[in-house]
Amino acid sequence: MRHDSGKGAPAYPDHIEDLRVRLMNQLFSLLESQTRTRSFASSISALVRRVHGEILENFEQVLARIDDPVTVGMFRKAITDCQSLDMAFEKLVDERQRQWYKNGKYLKSVVDELGETTSYLASVLVEKGLLERQSQVLENIIFSHEKVSQWKEFVQEILIGFHEIFPFNFFFIAFAEEHGLSLYFYYMGNYSDAAKQEVRGRLAKDMLSQLGLPENALLDIEEYEIPCEFNLIDVCDIKMITVPVPDQAYGLDGLLGIAYASVNTLTAQEQAIVRSLLSVMVMVVGSSKVLSRTLSELEYYSIHDPLTGIHNRRYFNDMLEYEIGRSERHKHQFSVLLLDLDDFKDINDSYGHPLGDEVLKIIAESITSHMRKGDIATRMGGDEFAIILPETSPEGAKVAAESIRANLQSIAFKTPTGKGFHITTSVGIISYPRDMQTVEDLMSGVDVALYKAKGLGKNEVCEFDAAAHLTQIMRDSRSFVEDLRLALREERIQPYFQPIVDCKTGEVFAYESVARLIETDGKITAAGQFIETIEKYGLGRELDRIMVRKVVEANKAIMQTQGRPKRLFINLSAQEIQGRGILGYAEELCAQLEVPPSSIVFEILERDAIGDITHMGKFLTNLRKKGFAFALDDFGSGYNSFHYLRELRFEYVKIDGAFVRNIVNSKIDRALVRNLSNLCQELDILTIGEFVESEEIFDLLKSMGINFGQGFHIGLPLDSLPDSKI
Repeated sequence: MRHDSGKGAPAYPDHIEDLRVRLMNQLFSLLESQTRTRSFASSISALVRRVHGEILENFEQVLARIDDPVTVGMFRKAITDCQSLDMAFEKLVDERQRQWYKNGKYLKSVVDELGETTSYLASVLVEKGLLERQSQVLENIIFSHEKVSQWKEFVQEILIGFHEIFPFNFFFIAFAEEHGLSLYFYYMGNYSDAAKQEVRGRLAKDMLSQLGLPENALLDIEEYEIPCEFNLIDVCDIKMITVPVPDQAYGLDGLLGIAYASVNTLTAQEQAIVRSLLSVMVMVVGSSKVLSRTLSELEYYSIHDPLTGIHNRRYFNDMLEYEIGRSERHKHQFSVLLLDLDDFKDINDSYGHPLGDEVLKIIAESITSHMRKGDIATRMGGDEFAIILPETSPEGAKVAAESIRANLQSIAFKTPTGKGFHITTSVGIISYPRDMQTVEDLMSGVDVALYKAKGLGKNEVCEFDAAAHLTQIMRDSRSFVEDLRLALREERIQPYFQPIVDCKTGEVFAYESVARLIETDGKITAAGQFIETIEKYGLGRELDRIMVRKVVEANKAIMQTQGRPKRLFINLSAQEIQGRGILGYAEELCAQLEVPPSSIVFEILERDAIGDITHMGKFLTNLRKKGFAFALDDFGSGYNSFHYLRELRFEYVKIDGAFVRNIVNSKIDRALVRNLSNLCQELDILTIGEFVESEEIFDLLKSMGINFGQGFHIGLPLDSLPDSKI
């Protein structure tokens, strides 16, 4: 097997060949004419020499018979003149010969240059028909979700058009993977198994060599046949043209190319066309494979929990609905377990979120290891898990629940310092069709059962029928969720603005925007009454987007009336921090409304900020690049808060109001707030004291060096931005 280099006997497009032949014929005619002239001149020269020789010989004979000196002198002079003419004639003949030789050499060089010129033209000119066929192939390459997800079949469609331009025998794709080499072979036509095997072996060996893989690397081969009227001449005659996949563009290491068997060598223009199409195929295959892989990952994470790897709430809801239909058709029963880890928040607060995440992973592994094939385990969010037990009676579900509960309790966890601890679990059980028959009622009922298990002292298993009197309460709770969804769709969430004042001057420094729910009857509901439900049911992102837009719009209105913006603090949920999309949204909104990003301060709870230090650091870096500032809320409420001041840089720290409200009566809280203030001053971080509920608290904060204060004593949240001064 060899790679086609394009060398060999030249072949030309028809119009170039016609021109070359015509010019060559004319040049050869000139050469032929010159040759005939030289031959004729040689004959004339020989004739002249012979006649002159005879004349001179006759003169000598005449002179021998003449005695008259005058006559002899005349003949002698005539002989001398003839000899001079002979010498001049010889010089003329020599010069003529030299010129003929020079002209002949020049004509030969013209012939050679003409050959070189036509060869060059043939190498750079492409036939119009060939270009048109190439364009048709390119026009048919249109990406879509279906073609990207089924890129191997998409390649077959393109190859049919490719084959019309150049009738190759095989197309191949090779990707170096962790396990070895993935090969995709496309056979153009019908070949015997023996021919396929030999071609496959030759191509695989060549590609392993080009990709720098060992000859014994594991091969994962997929083969496709594309019907066409084209057969292999001789396997030994196979030539290859390959193009590498640029790994810097697609993150892939691979090759793709064609193989063909032909007695003729490709012309330069044919090679150029083939390589250009192969380059396009690199783009198609590389992009499609990467997009296909990305789509697969998106599809995976759409139904899986990224932390534990088990299924998520969305998948649970789909499977619960499916199981209801299946059980109804086959007259089966099934059960649902809802698990909640007891006091898990204490683990995060005491030992940090990284350890909490590791605990959740171990819990998920333990749950799945104690399940039957066909059981479905999901993480519903936070520290809550759910399990669907197909074809399981209430009695069987209780046995399974007790087994899982006991097993989870027996796991010995360790803190970073080596201290051991255990976790208990409360479990609620509900069964279909005995207890409930719809998705909504099953979920309401299992919530009730779990609630009852918690009420019995935790670390308990409770069936639904032991807590039926609470069904209506849970139904009301789910109804509230739907009310919140409707309020978000109708944008009945409004920002209210609470002033933050400078402790030294008493002037308003900024405003914190707090969410208020406008009920359908006009009643105003504070965020504290619905924020937990918002977070539990994954509605935080919608709430944040509404708040960001309305706050930026309010700032734009202030700029139009007062000439400059206010500094506004906006709370962000953990969902938006994880999603990262809010920054781009806020940046685009500020640019559209011409509101400076420097007037916006994003506020994030400490427990959300410390969930993932690495990603939070990147989030803050992007936030500052776009011109926004950052405030850490409820600082001091979590475990090892000072560690996060070292790892992350903040513009503002809002000291937890639980410390601030008691600084008048508690020496401990007063000492904590004073030390926090001193620390932040050393780190050039501005401090804000929350829950300022009296003048005495405000004065103490000022004496401690706290920069700003906020609370009901300073000002209540208002439904619009005022222009006030304290």
